[in-house]
Amino acid sequence: MTTAALTVLDHAWALLAAVGWLAAAVTTLRGYARVALTLLVAALALTVGKAVSVALLAGRGWWFAQEKVLLGMPLLAVAAVIAVAVAGPPLYARVTGASGRAGDRPTGVVALFGAGYAALAGFGLTYLAGYPLTLPVALITVGLVLAAVLLTARSLAAPLEAGEANPDAGPSLSRRGFLGVAGGVAAVGATGTGVGLTLLSSAPKHTAGGGPGPSGASPVSVADLRGPDTPAPGGVRRAYELTARKAAVRLPSGQDVDAWTFEGVAPGPQITATQGDLVEVTLANHDIDEGVTLHWHGYDVPCGEDGVAGLSQPKVNPGATFDYRFRADQVGTYWYHTHHVSHVGVRRGLYGVLVVTPRADPQPADLDVVVPVHTFNGGPAVAGVEHVAPAGATVRMRLVNTDSDPRRFALAGTGFRVVAVDGRDLQGPGETSRTALRVAAGGRRDLVFAMPETPVALFVDGVAAVWVRPRPDAPDGEAATQDTAGWPELDLLTYGTSAPVPLRTATPDRHFTLVLDRGVAMVDGRPAFAQTVNGRGHPSIPDQIVTEGDVVRFTVVNRSLETHPWHLHGHPVLILSRDGKPAEGSPLWMDTFDVRPGEVWEVAFQANNPGIWMNHCHNLPHAEQGMMLHLRYDGVSTPFHGSHAAGHRHPS
Repeated sequence: MTTAALTVLDHAWALLAAVGWLAAAVTTLRGYARVALTLLVAALALTVGKAVSVALLAGRGWWFAQEKVLLGMPLLAVAAVIAVAVAGPPLYARVTGASGRAGDRPTGVVALFGAGYAALAGFGLTYLAGYPLTLPVALITVGLVLAAVLLTARSLAAPLEAGEANPDAGPSLSRRGFLGVAGGVAAVGATGTGVGLTLLSSAPKHTAGGGPGPSGASPVSVADLRGPDTPAPGGVRRAYELTARKAAVRLPSGQDVDAWTFEGVAPGPQITATQGDLVEVTLANHDIDEGVTLHWHGYDVPCGEDGVAGLSQPKVNPGATFDYRFRADQVGTYWYHTHHVSHVGVRRGLYGVLVVTPRADPQPADLDVVVPVHTFNGGPAVAGVEHVAPAGATVRMRLVNTDSDPRRFALAGTGFRVVAVDGRDLQGPGETSRTALRVAAGGRRDLVFAMPETPVALFVDGVAAVWVRPRPDAPDGEAATQDTAGWPELDLLTYGTSAPVPLRTATPDRHFTLVLDRGVAMVDGRPAFAQTVNGRGHPSIPDQIVTEGDVVRFTVVNRSLETHPWHLHGHPVLILSRDGKPAEGSPLWMDTFDVRPGEVWEVAFQANNPGIWMNHCHNLPHAEQGMMLHLRYDGVSTPFHGSHAAGHRHPS
């Protein structure tokens, strides 16, 4: 069973146990002894099941069970023992005829309610707070359970004191009592939540990952970390102008959309260069009121060219411009997009593709096809695209996922090799067929195949989106009838030929753990049910401090039930392992890797690009909801403040 499935099972046990204990309390209160005893036994069994699921989760990693082991389960266990000890004997006596009434004292009812409250508190603790468990959260949780128990006891006693019920009729809950319980618990909960959020918003400014903290050296501004102004020997200048403007766009699929565009088209113009060229791009904003920037996704530009508003530059408002320049030293498939209000701007069309080719390509493709997958208004931007390549020709397909969710690609009609991932070449890629490729949000895959004598179809999420035919009139043939839904996914951690990489075995100078989850946290100064990192939301997540030259390792843990495509700016990461299983294929360098629910990834990188870098989930709505932080080189500062440092938040 996967960790994600265990997490769902644990949630189910917690809720069912809460229902069982509360139902036992209500039926005891109503005098239905036999039903109440049955429910008590069922609730106890569910509580034992909950303990088993917690033990199994703890075996998958402390991150998945910390708050359950330290507080949730002990609180429920104590409450369950008390409930059984106090309410069990009277109920059993009533069922066997040894007692006159099932509920002749309110103590047992209160104890059963208490067990129900404890079960609910454990679920709420996991759902709203999660990892890490803090003392304020623990105190608030225990306080809420005790307050609910005391209010319930008071409410059950109130009718007897006021003469509202016959003392011989056993305990009952009046309307006034019910409102007292509900109002009191709500008041305590609101107060506790407010106190907890206040405490949670007070975070340390940085974490050093086991290395030295800030040295206090004279700061270097990111504004001074700009790209070179000359190409490499043999390279040329390549100048581009991109104007952001609103425009009506007809997609290749034939769909018309009102888009935000670069140069009136979506995707924006493809930027191409040969290795060593100097790329110069002037960004102008015509009428995008929210402002725009250009971020070169996966391309390790100097920090001052990274395009993060409020961090590496100011946002570009309507009527303004900003100049970017960088040397095209990295070969491969990349893309660019706005990094200001990007959860809106990218979705609406502010993106394009960057392709850098080698100066001398030993195996050039006869047909080079770029496939930027994007979704507009629920419909694909790529559909029904046709290309022609004669049989025997070498075809390269560059797959780019510009959406915030993973996409599933399948190539029908031929075998193929995956020659590059996120712009980096793989070692010894073997041919595969009838195999699907999962591409994370922001990720890229380069495929190469020899064109057969029959058509080839690229399926995106089960739909034939791109065709390559040996001649224009070639019929679809067998490729059109392929059912790719059942094809297995290619596991890149075992694909290709292994090769030694010193970084894989190097002792890390710093090690950071990022636990991804959902929970109540402060996001931009406001309480929210946020996408969190280590229990906090942006900007309360401490900066990760590194020093140039450090070997840095990340452990990325997904406690949530959503996929998080993790993206560090300015650096590729070497994939070391997933769920404890080492990467065994070609050395796998990625700039965006999908951490699915319950997964634990280990990655490493060399800190060799000074700056202040975003480190965030590339599901852009998740980033906007708090799942982003900074990786900060010691001694680097930014003068750009006033707009949101992450460049994702939509103006309110």
